[in-house]
Amino acid sequence: MAYSEFIFNTAETTFEEDVISRSYEIPILVDFWATWCGPCKTLGPILENLAVEYAGSFLLAKVDVDENPGLAVRFGIQGIPSLKAYRGGEIIAELNGAAPENTLRKFIQKIAPSETDNTLLEGYSLLSIRKWQQAEKPLRKVLDDQPNNSTATFGLIRALIAQGKGNSALAYINDFPPGSEIVAAQQLKPLALLFTEIESNPNKHIESDNALNAQYWKSAKLLAQGQYAAGLDGLIEILRSDKNFKDDKPKSVILAIFALLGDDDPLTREYRDELANVLF
Repeated sequence: MAYSEFIFNTAETTFEEDVISRSYEIPILVDFWATWCGPCKTLGPILENLAVEYAGSFLLAKVDVDENPGLAVRFGIQGIPSLKAYRGGEIIAELNGAAPENTLRKFIQKIAPSETDNTLLEGYSLLSIRKWQQAEKPLRKVLDDQPNNSTATFGLIRALIAQGKGNSALAYINDFPPGSEIVAAQQLKPLALLFTEIESNPNKHIESDNALNAQYWKSAKLLAQGQYAAGLDGLIEILRSDKNFKDDKPKSVILAIFALLGDDDPLTREYRDELANVLF
């Protein structure tokens, strides 16, 4: 890649001005490398592409350690590639050795959040205070820019499920991009499937042929409306009567609610104990 306004070479004679002084204005990521280093040849182009993609959120400075041994000694470089991030004249983060693009993105996000990163943070902040509908807009904006962003996809699934939008959430779960959140997304699938049935027939609880079935669909409807305590109460009562009702679907739904709300949510803590008492 041809160097751009976001990527430059630096040396021992100019390092103070290029990196230390300039890092008071903008984060600088320094890539210590050498022409003979195989991993450097893999890492370098990824970093350069990210520098262009982030378009000035940070600058990438390249240091050839063979041509600048004094810098390598000064900063204790014992192996390459080696990355050091500067802000305010100080090293704020380091990463040694070759790393995949996903790891590099997370590293860069810590030192120089992009506009997309900030939008994603906005979405998750709204999720944390259960403003589910408001969270949709920033999360969808991230996915417009980065359709395979697994973190945004997972956040949007949570927002949709919390609003009872089973069909939409299920579509994202079934087409989930590669990412560490895929397991967590699958944990929410029982809720998405349940709410899909509610969307297709809101009167299932009225049309049910027995009391437990009616209670199950009534509880499902309450959950789809965000009335979690009432819905969980109904499912727990079903399990008190029949632990294997509908092939353990009530249990799967309860666990999915826990995954939606999070381990630290008071409802999760309360009803996890209730579930354990009923099952064991």
